[in-house]
Amino acid sequence: MDHLLSAPSNRAERDVRLLPKAHLHLHFTGSMRPTTLLELAAKHRVHLPEALLSGEPPKLRATDERGWFRFQRLYDMARSVLRDEDDIRRLVRETAQDERADGSRWLEIQVDPTSYAPRLGGLIPTLELILDAVREASEATGVGIRVLVAANRMKSPMDARTLARLAVRYADRGVVGFGLSNDERRGLARDFDRAFDIARRGGLLAAPHGGELAGPESVRDCLDDLGAGRIGHGVRAAEDERLMQRLADRQVTCEVCPASNVALGVYEKPEDVPLRRLFDAGVPMALGADDPLLFGSRLADQYDLVREAHGFSDAELAELARQSVRASRAPQDVRAALLAGVDDWLTS
Repeated sequence: MDHLLSAPSNRAERDVRLLPKAHLHLHFTGSMRPTTLLELAAKHRVHLPEALLSGEPPKLRATDERGWFRFQRLYDMARSVLRDEDDIRRLVRETAQDERADGSRWLEIQVDPTSYAPRLGGLIPTLELILDAVREASEATGVGIRVLVAANRMKSPMDARTLARLAVRYADRGVVGFGLSNDERRGLARDFDRAFDIARRGGLLAAPHGGELAGPESVRDCLDDLGAGRIGHGVRAAEDERLMQRLADRQVTCEVCPASNVALGVYEKPEDVPLRRLFDAGVPMALGADDPLLFGSRLADQYDLVREAHGFSDAELAELARQSVRASRAPQDVRAALLAGVDDWLTS
């Protein structure tokens, strides 16, 4: 508790929405505004479950199989309203606007194009549409946006290899990384090693999910079997001192999403998320919102949570923003400008 006693008294003076930052853990459908979900459902006559109609985040607890199934069902229902080109362009445009409002100047958004391909003409047309929407939204808002193509752990490793080859094919058109999403308790990371080898050899960042619903062993598997350069979530690495030291030594960034950790029941309350433990151990972190549509909070809210629940000073929040920028795939000049902006925020 010493950090609470020594925290500067000015910790609430600076607006975290003015703090330049990078957002490295945001899922495509999960970035949708709740109002947009309702409007697109009406447009396409999609009947949504009551949990998505209230305007409040649904009550979720995904630490058991039934709870995860409910979360996945709600996510799939939300995704079903994205049915045509206009829907995709709207989602990306509004997401970029929301990022801008939160102080995010660089976004790496994660998408599994196979989930949208049946309605949008196939894998290649779907990815090309998303990348074109990203280009337009970036030009309109000034937020740099790139894409991580993510395989689904619940599907075949052969499907993952197909996606890895597709991702590499578009590495010069906005794809910067390759991920592995869904419940990390299902299947083995090493089953997807060939897909990640394809992605890494093609110059893409390896950024699989691990260390949220499963323990620190899943983080080790991501490092050892998939060559991870970043870890999606990774928060449960805090349960293993040696693993934290390894992440710190290698400067492997964990994309920590505190609000979703609580919403999914990984931790009971915000204070329980071991952010301070990871930070003090030197593990780089990039705060992320994960799925704002279902969890009810966007990127700046994560910084507010860290300030209020964990007593992070403005200087420490600035360091978290720097870590997000350093871990991004932004060009060097963009990184330099963002880091200078962080310094300006801190001295304002």
